[in-house]
Amino acid sequence: MTAPDAALAPLRNLHVQTVRTVRVSAPGRLHLGFLDPAGSLGRTFGSVGLVIDGFTTEVELAAAASDCVTAETLAAHEERGRAATLLQLLRERTGRHAPLSLRLVQVLPPHAGFGSGTQLACAIGRAFAQWHGLDLTTATLAQWLGRGLRSGVGIAGFDAGGLLVDGGPGTDGLPAPLLSRVAFPEAWRIVVVQDPSHRGLSGSAEKEAMATLPPLPQASAADICHQVLMRILPGAARAEFAPFAAGVQRMQQLLGEHFGPAQGGAFTSPAVGRLMQWIADVSREHGAAIGQSSWGPTGFAILPSQARAEIVVEAARAAGQVDPRLKVRIVCGRNHPATVREGTSEPLRD
Repeated sequence: MTAPDAALAPLRNLHVQTVRTVRVSAPGRLHLGFLDPAGSLGRTFGSVGLVIDGFTTEVELAAAASDCVTAETLAAHEERGRAATLLQLLRERTGRHAPLSLRLVQVLPPHAGFGSGTQLACAIGRAFAQWHGLDLTTATLAQWLGRGLRSGVGIAGFDAGGLLVDGGPGTDGLPAPLLSRVAFPEAWRIVVVQDPSHRGLSGSAEKEAMATLPPLPQASAADICHQVLMRILPGAARAEFAPFAAGVQRMQQLLGEHFGPAQGGAFTSPAVGRLMQWIADVSREHGAAIGQSSWGPTGFAILPSQARAEIVVEAARAAGQVDPRLKVRIVCGRNHPATVREGTSEPLRD
């Protein structure tokens, strides 16, 4: 390096540009079931949901010379159009039109039972509000972005995590009120089974299915509510696994019989259904809470410990019960909310 170059090097290193960023990481959730989808007492739906670790939507917002939405994964790339629409809705609601760069770092699998649409909306909404210093609740952001029309557990889970029960949406257009939030026992584990070859019902197909199914009988809705109030919630609150598992099993049985005609059986994916039935059969002594999240195809088996979950999964693989197309993971419940972090991008040097 010549003497002039050496003298100028410190000045070059000082010429940096940093960009403020807001990054939001939103957790996935399992939808364990509706309380009363037909509204036999006048209020429809009501939901039970569980927020889980290991499945996340993450977005980052920053200033830009012009609007752009970028994606870091193939799944995120497929959500760019929806993300741009959400950003535009937020601008129309708030009157804040400064150009922004929205980066989709990762997204939840769409139409798989993890609440991907709600978490994307909540994550973008919270990043936008944080960026502009707007004091807006998650429920308000979700309402603006068209989320929570049936279930409110994804919205509540964004704010709190845990095992959640909502009271169903009312006639005011607001998302369903949160009725109960119980911390999920730290020792319990969830075996999550995905089938990437299937997708659950959504959009117009979901609306048509809901409209053509007969009403869930009031007696079944009452049974589900009883299971939630007297088995599922107290079982989780006291870390008493047997009543919790029995309550989830009964709720899933009633809902599987009801929604089965619209989704081809209790499970949308036959491969997931076979594995879930096998886990239920081998877990009779120790207990397991088996079911499908929302319209599937994702299935879940809640087990009382990490060790038990590993034994069950290893035994299933050894017995040839895990179809090659399936993805099987053991995760924890998540008892904390989405995370919001402010920072700066990597410095840009000349």
